[in-house]
Amino acid sequence: MDRETPGYALGGLHHVQLAIPHGAEELCREFWGGVLGMTELEKPPVLAARGGCWFRSGGLEVHLGVEEDFRPSKKAHPGILVSSLQALAERLEDNGVSVTWDDDFPGHDRCYAFDKLGNRLEFLEPARDC
Repeated sequence: MDRETPGYALGGLHHVQLAIPHGAEELCREFWGGVLGMTELEKPPVLAARGGCWFRSGGLEVHLGVEEDFRPSKKAHPGILVSSLQALAERLEDNGVSVTWDDDFPGHDRCYAFDKLGNRLEFLEPARDC
């Protein structure tokens, strides 16, 4: 298949959005701010009126938006790159979050966890060459 040069380039993600139920902002703050240590961002007033909350750490921004018919994402998930995956997994477990390890992703160590609302999260770290 011949592909024409599109005249633009995709340059990365600005943010990832996950759905939350109405009134779950405090649970999000406990997990994303407290457990993961991300900084909460002030939402623009027109968007703040809709509920939800936003967090940032390094180049990662997570938007948690209210969805009326909320169902947690059990399969779809963000893949979040981290340094010191083992330390993150220990922090999650120390805070009552179950971690499932998976070694089926070439070139990376990875594990899965669920936020306090049941959304699936994947955490990855490039494997170290021994």
